[in-house]
Amino acid sequence: MSLTGITKRYGGVTALENVNFSCDLGSIHAVLGENGAGKSTLIKIMSGVVTPDEGRMMLDGREVTFSGPSAANDAGIVCIFQELSLMPDLSVADNIMIADPPRRFGLIDKRAQNRRAEELLARIGCEDVNPLNRVRDLPLSRRQMVEIAKALAKDPTVLILDEATSALTASDVERVFEILRRLRDDGISILSISHRMHEIEAVADMCSVFRNGQNVETFRQGTRSAEEIVQMMIGREISAHFPPKPDKDLTAQGAVPPVLQVRDFAWENVLQGIDLSVRKGEIVGLGGLDGQGQKELLLGLFGVLKSTSGTIEINGKPVSIRSPIDAKRAGVDIALVPEDRKTEGLMLPMSISDNLAIASLSRVSNGVMLDQNALDRSVAEAVRRMQIKIGDKSDAVSTLSGGNQQKVVIAKWLMTDPKIILLNDPTRGIDVGTKQEIYLLLRELAREGAAIVLYSTDYEELIGCCDRVAVMYDGQIVRELAGPEITERNIISSALNIEEAAQ
Repeated sequence: MSLTGITKRYGGVTALENVNFSCDLGSIHAVLGENGAGKSTLIKIMSGVVTPDEGRMMLDGREVTFSGPSAANDAGIVCIFQELSLMPDLSVADNIMIADPPRRFGLIDKRAQNRRAEELLARIGCEDVNPLNRVRDLPLSRRQMVEIAKALAKDPTVLILDEATSALTASDVERVFEILRRLRDDGISILSISHRMHEIEAVADMCSVFRNGQNVETFRQGTRSAEEIVQMMIGREISAHFPPKPDKDLTAQGAVPPVLQVRDFAWENVLQGIDLSVRKGEIVGLGGLDGQGQKELLLGLFGVLKSTSGTIEINGKPVSIRSPIDAKRAGVDIALVPEDRKTEGLMLPMSISDNLAIASLSRVSNGVMLDQNALDRSVAEAVRRMQIKIGDKSDAVSTLSGGNQQKVVIAKWLMTDPKIILLNDPTRGIDVGTKQEIYLLLRELAREGAAIVLYSTDYEELIGCCDRVAVMYDGQIVRELAGPEITERNIISSALNIEEAAQ
């Protein structure tokens, strides 16, 4: 498959400019670049989601144009987007086979459909997923695997993966790698977008680096160092991956009292007696294997979960948080950056301005009247502070790249002036340069006095960003690490609940 002279514009923003690109059968081709570099637009054009303004596309030596994703699927081009396309209220089997379910006497053959879904799930090592389960009842990592099974059901000749491993556990990632290698050996062309350099090194045969809507360079994997690739991606030097931590120990006896104090916090059988404190100016990480209650803890503290028990104190005073409205109110001042920006953090058809303002409307209104000038100033300041790359603030937020969408989610909550900030894996699927911007922002917010709780599936992130790390196992905090104790070995051993975590 090859693209020649491809250009695509969204209003005043040029997403791709005169791009030439090709990928070969029997090859895994990695596409790298910062968010906003044009990667997502490239694969949307290849998969029929959008039409280029200029240029042409060749498939097996013949020029093709696609009227939509179905036409691309019929041609053998299947894309697994970072934003899941599953329907949560349908079963796993219904989702996997939705494009072409087996039929009998003109009706869907449910028995054959379930058998085929089981075969595809087994092919990707997910025998533990029941095809009859509703998708909404699965954790995000399993939903991502269902999305992969759904793509394989279409028997692709060109398979495109847009950050398809970003929500997966380490063991699931390795399974996906094995599948990709087998598909490559079967002659399928695979295109992979990933911000995880170790994944690219593990599976890619060829790499292309995009920057500012252009294909900067294509090269064979292994012929460029990681540092050279990053330099190509960002076009500037990165001085340090993580900002320096403060010298003072906020946990020292009597140094700084907690802003947030949680005691014996529990919910159903997921959270069991959580004790946690966070001080002004401190970044506390939540570590452990995925699914040990970290996400539920953040949701519970923000008032999303019902029937929680235990006590929450803000600045030494007990508070009742039964809803996000309670969490936002003055004197509590909690903000939550959720796990999935597409479904939990943004209203995709609405404008960038509306998405930014929605959480802080009470600050720019007088009763029922909105102060438009104050709103415009707040939105402009949020865009400036977060360096959000936009065309016009009235554009739909869905037109932004993934990294800029994440910046909108974070900026939206910063506009509420929170004193306690909860973050659920905020850099998932974000490029290297944007990650560093977020790391710098978190440390800046801490210096300004915010108390921050950061859940991350990236151990390096916990080590580099956090002043303390509370490691969770089976709904409990099993160990708290501080200072030089925050090492990958300690986090992993505690995550596995090994008593003699590294000494």
